[in-house]
Amino acid sequence: MTAQPNLHEALKKFFGFDAFKDNQEAIIQNLLAGKNVFVLMPTGGGKSLCYQMPALLMEGTAIVISPLIALMKNQVDAIRYTCEDDGVAHFINSSLNRSAIDRVRADILSGKTKLLYVAPESLTKEENVEFLQSVKISFFAIDEAHCISEWGHDFRPEYRKIRPIINQISESSPVIALTATATDKVRTDIKKNLGILDATDFKSSFNRPNLYYEVRQKSAQIDRDIIKFIRQHPGKSGIIYCLSRKKVEELAEVLRTNDIKAQAYHAGMDSATRSQTQDDFIMEKIDIIVATIAFGMGIDKPDVRFVIHYDIPKSLEGYYQETGRAGRDGGEGLCITYYCAKDLQKLEKFMEGKPVAEQDIGRQLLKETAAYAESSVCRRKMLLHYFGENYPQENCGNCDNCLNPKTKVEAKTQLCQVLNVILATKEKFKDDYIINIIMGRETEEVLAHHHEELEDFGIGDDTEEKLWDAIISQAQIAGYLQKDVDNYGVLKVTAEGKAFLKKPKSFEIVENKDFEDEELEEPLQSGAACAVDPALYQMLKDLRKRMSKELDVPPYVIFQDPSLEAMATIYPQNIDELQNIPGVGAGKAKRYGEKFCQLIKRHCEENEIERPEDLRIRTVANKSKIKVSIIQSIDRKVALDDIAVAKGIDFDELLDEVEAIVYSGTKLNIDYFIEEVMDDEHINDIFLYFKESETDNLDAALEELGNEYSEEEIRLVRIKFISEMAN
Repeated sequence: MTAQPNLHEALKKFFGFDAFKDNQEAIIQNLLAGKNVFVLMPTGGGKSLCYQMPALLMEGTAIVISPLIALMKNQVDAIRYTCEDDGVAHFINSSLNRSAIDRVRADILSGKTKLLYVAPESLTKEENVEFLQSVKISFFAIDEAHCISEWGHDFRPEYRKIRPIINQISESSPVIALTATATDKVRTDIKKNLGILDATDFKSSFNRPNLYYEVRQKSAQIDRDIIKFIRQHPGKSGIIYCLSRKKVEELAEVLRTNDIKAQAYHAGMDSATRSQTQDDFIMEKIDIIVATIAFGMGIDKPDVRFVIHYDIPKSLEGYYQETGRAGRDGGEGLCITYYCAKDLQKLEKFMEGKPVAEQDIGRQLLKETAAYAESSVCRRKMLLHYFGENYPQENCGNCDNCLNPKTKVEAKTQLCQVLNVILATKEKFKDDYIINIIMGRETEEVLAHHHEELEDFGIGDDTEEKLWDAIISQAQIAGYLQKDVDNYGVLKVTAEGKAFLKKPKSFEIVENKDFEDEELEEPLQSGAACAVDPALYQMLKDLRKRMSKELDVPPYVIFQDPSLEAMATIYPQNIDELQNIPGVGAGKAKRYGEKFCQLIKRHCEENEIERPEDLRIRTVANKSKIKVSIIQSIDRKVALDDIAVAKGIDFDELLDEVEAIVYSGTKLNIDYFIEEVMDDEHINDIFLYFKESETDNLDAALEELGNEYSEEEIRLVRIKFISEMAN
């Protein structure tokens, strides 16, 4: 019987498929023939089958090296189920105890185990190397092979040690390296480091037609936007990537608070919790996983319907792989990314302290990501170009830029200027430097090379920098320019670019999007214009004024303006809902809230107002450790200046924290400290001022009270006043 029918029979027997995808069959045949293989296949293309099937057919045990513990467990469970044999596949990683590892070894020695998944850290352990030397190895599969390359989006130094370990275990066994994302530079780096420059290459198309790509402006309302999006896709599975573990846990809690079945997932959690969360996601006990970008999920779930990036990823390779986890079954896959310039600044800050070469690589990768986010060009076209693949269509019809196309502008003259400057500077500089020359900026580097003397210096100073960015980016896609990634991304003029200079023709571009550098923690503005319901806002203000007269306290003591604005937007109708309003704690809600809730409920009924579901977003109470610690210290009557020293913050910063606590409705008694540092007369004067004033504004208090009292004294008494009168 020929190899071809056997492979098809095995495919049907083990995996239930009638036909191979793309290059799968040829890849398997090469591996069965003992050849080294390099596989570049997008997420969802069927990479795992390329090593699972030959492992089942070949004599011995295949070693699958993967950094993803989640993927190991997932694939081992799937293979065991397929083959109806618990011993056919195993994994060894940090999640196993000694007795579990002994059971794995027993199955391998008995010949039952065809696939052994190991983390690179486990593979390099001397005891594991010694054990595997006594085992017949069919081949080595290096999954997520981009981790080997410093230019890869998830570089791991331990991956660099794989080849020497392979040589120790079984030098003659073939190697198959697989990755879902790799540029030409990364591919070469992988093969060189693994010693498989003779490998047969298989490169599949990176195009995933079913995926929809969109980049949104990131603002202070991002949590509300995400909750609204999830509610519009009820019951569908999704992954949300965040930059930090802290944000992962905070967002997961916010989602759960809003009745969304979500769990956090990051490398800092214990393996049992991660494993349980993964199983719950696959078994659809939860809908949403919130995970760190740095930690690859590796969950082989075909029906993930959306992937949201809360923060911009570190590279386009990382972005492509993470978005690739959506719609692996060919069905709907929505990829939504939130972007603002501050994210880039944070990521650049994380690089500080790393080797200079690593920082340079990281900044280049970030620049590519920013260019993708800000571009108005077809997202699919940009992504495929980054991976060295041409997308022939101008409009893919399945990304935000193609569904909302911008008007094109003619940039023939400007492209000629760019090409001339690049050639005049001997094709030795990156895009930032070229733009500095075009815009006439006499930077240290420009002056050092005497490029301010060039004829074209300052030729484009009347054009916005964003337009030059767009021209250079789109000239690369058009084939007039290319980046030399081996030389830190310097720009080179292609043969087509030189031909364009000799005989210019129309070159239309779309201008980049303008993502403003917004403050995410934007303060609430004041006034009815900020509320959804100005009429209700005025009614709430009137009620506050009446209550202030009855209770003989200033209106702001009851609720501040931003709290009223939020009430006129979210329409809280009971005490529990009222506590989700900014600046309203449990004490304040109980003390003053009932009349406000009654007014809001009556207003909604009389005007037939149906509260928009997306506006009823419940927030999570701020339980930051420093605030809890400050409250505990004050309860123990620790001097405030001593608390500030203990927390490593300035006294002003401590007062900021204490003010935030009392303004949110928590009662604090700081009399013990005030009475120690201030005269009774001064305390009474300032207290009386706030009782009679229409505002708690600090500048107004300083102006009214003159030079008799310091700012700190006024702030301390204001804290006492708010705590006693409002909470």
